Amino acid sequence: MTPMISVVIPAYNEEKTIADVVSRTHSVMKTVRLPFELLVVDDGSTDHTRDLIPSGMAQLLTNGKNHGKGSALRTGFRRAKGDIIVTIDSDGSHDPEDIRRLLAPVLNGSDVVMGSRFANGKGKKSTRKLHIFGNRLINLLIGFVTGKRITDSQTGLRAFKRKAIDYITLTSNGYQVETELTVKTLRNGSEVEEISIDSMKRKNGASQLKPLYDGVRIFMTIVRSRINA
Repeated sequence: MTPMISVVIPAYNEEKTIADVVSRTHSVMKTVRLPFELLVVDDGSTDHTRDLIPSGMAQLLTNGKNHGKGSALRTGFRRAKGDIIVTIDSDGSHDPEDIRRLLAPVLNGSDVVMGSRFANGKGKKSTRKLHIFGNRLINLLIGFVTGKRITDSQTGLRAFKRKAIDYITLTSNGYQVETELTVKTLRNGSEVEEISIDSMKRKNGASQLKPLYDGVRIFMTIVRSRINA
């Protein structure tokens, strides 16, 4: 049976990058030669993000108000029709070409494939040093609670078999959803692997991640995910 692929793209005030991300992702998915859909989940943008999605390339979903990346992803997961679900950020920091590399292991049996910016050491320029330090600390904590080594727990580029999403319950609204996804898929018995990806600094504006505030929320997410799968 030919699998269908759903690509979920959460977006909040990304008017400068959304058209490029959607068009490049659409072009890559056409080369995969499998049925696919692109779902852009607008999380209450106050700019022109919704208006700049290339016509006919993606379905627009909306949260109405800004609830956070986790809420946007959950909306996308609920509406996705695919047997395989891919997530990619809308800020232009990911290369959509890497989607093909993520899909290959999933099509060959892996449940979850995470794109790591740091597996080969090339991603040190992709984000601020403080964020890299925080990522490493979170990776260590996740390794402690799961017994498994991860090099980039905060990646936004992932591919999942549908069952890997259906077997877990996500509750995070904000950026801590990446941590929740990592911990819960590692703990529920899914076969998880990482592959090295290219990553650039976001092309426009500053990251909306607040290191101290979101760091505390991420830590609490690790604790809660350790208790509740």
